[in-house]
Amino acid sequence: MSGLYPISGSKLYIGGRVTAKGTVTAADFAGATWMEVGGWANAGAVGDTQNVGEQDLINERRTRKFKTTVNGGTMDNQFVPMALDPGQIKFKEAIADCNPYQFKIEWGADCMPEGPVTISVAEPGVVTWQGHGLVAGQPVVFASTGTLPTGLTAGTVYYVIAAGLTSDAFSVAATPGGAGIATTAAGSGTHTASAPPAGMTDMFYGLALPGARQGGGATSAHLRNWSIAVDSNIVEV
Repeated sequence: MSGLYPISGSKLYIGGRVTAKGTVTAADFAGATWMEVGGWANAGAVGDTQNVGEQDLINERRTRKFKTTVNGGTMDNQFVPMALDPGQIKFKEAIADCNPYQFKIEWGADCMPEGPVTISVAEPGVVTWQGHGLVAGQPVVFASTGTLPTGLTAGTVYYVIAAGLTSDAFSVAATPGGAGIATTAAGSGTHTASAPPAGMTDMFYGLALPGARQGGGATSAHLRNWSIAVDSNIVEV
């Protein structure tokens, strides 16, 4: 897959209400139930910036600098108002709540391979996905109309491992380069897998903030400003 991804096709999701936590890991999002926020018209910048302190030194006749706190910033977004969109409804609920929520952004989401899979009961379990095109270290997320085989959880990010990787099959680990996960009991229903581009999914805790309706001339689209104050580090998957 290309290393250039357009903003177009990216997706913003809101998860569950959480207890505030400054440092999070991928495990804090395991099993999260995500809901896409529809009508996303303009994406703001998101990511840590480093605050810097200063101290004047007499003998050096120079102001020296040192790193202090890290700030995730506030992501300013615009949306087309969609009163019946489930994601926007949940975002409004989060605005009225004083607690942070889980958020996920899939940049370049329309470049994401997705397809039906079968998963064997084995040590490690083998995922069969015809012509998947994935490489070792690629993030993979599973979903099911029923239940996944024991050992795997829907919505959790796993990673393709090099051992046993073929053009149509692979096994997964809980961490990049980790040991393959054993499946100990068969699941039910139809399973699917999606593989977001490596490093292009951001997950974080944030506070949903209200915003003004945009004005404009007669030919302007009516948009709504809603921001997310990032309240943790950002986990890049």
